[in-house]
Amino acid sequence: MKKLVFIFLLVSQVFFAQSNFEKGNALYQKGNYDQAITAYESILSEKKESAELYFNLANCYYKLNKVAPAIYNYEKALVLNPNDTEIQNNLLFAHKMTIDEIKVIPKVGFAKLLRDFTGIFHYDSWAWITVSFAGLFLLFFIGYYFSQLTLSKRIFFIGMFVLVFLILLSTLAALFEKSHDTNERPAIVFSEIAQVKSEPKSSSSDVFILHEGAKVYLHESIENWVKIELTDGSEGWIESNNVKSVK
Repeated sequence: MKKLVFIFLLVSQVFFAQSNFEKGNALYQKGNYDQAITAYESILSEKKESAELYFNLANCYYKLNKVAPAIYNYEKALVLNPNDTEIQNNLLFAHKMTIDEIKVIPKVGFAKLLRDFTGIFHYDSWAWITVSFAGLFLLFFIGYYFSQLTLSKRIFFIGMFVLVFLILLSTLAALFEKSHDTNERPAIVFSEIAQVKSEPKSSSSDVFILHEGAKVYLHESIENWVKIELTDGSEGWIESNNVKSVK
């Protein structure tokens, strides 16, 4: 009986989410963006999320010229689907609505090469690549074990060594990307104007000022203050209620 109740509740939640998603889409098509936002956010309140949901929600906020919520939800969509070009393009358009022009200081040397290589794929993709290489290794091992010809045995043997190297390489890439994803804590400034301080207290001097929609990266936190870093390397302390973490 308990299993039947659980299944019924699960089906009801899925139906509720799908119904509100379609309702939100219909409202968006009619230009009723505020009502569409209500429909979409009712799904999020049920702990249901998807890249498409965040993307549609961001589009609604973008249409209403609400900079911070639009950028925030595009960023949330990218976390779930980092290779989606449509989300990336819309995010670029949303960034044009922001006031702050923050430069991006590119990494150099080995760190840049490593990040450029591992950043080709999401860590989930690297994991599947590792599984594929492992499957090929098994096939090569079977080929080596059952082969009767010396030449083919040699080919399979060399192939196994190459695949072991590729398995190790893709595994390390997956671990590096996973670590990078875990340690990177992007956030969006939601306050219209936010003062960034040199120390975590209101009486300290201003380092710079940020406006809504600016993207920052969170570090340590002390009480209601959090240390942030910009893509140009600038750092400072901001009151935590001024920013909203993407992850």
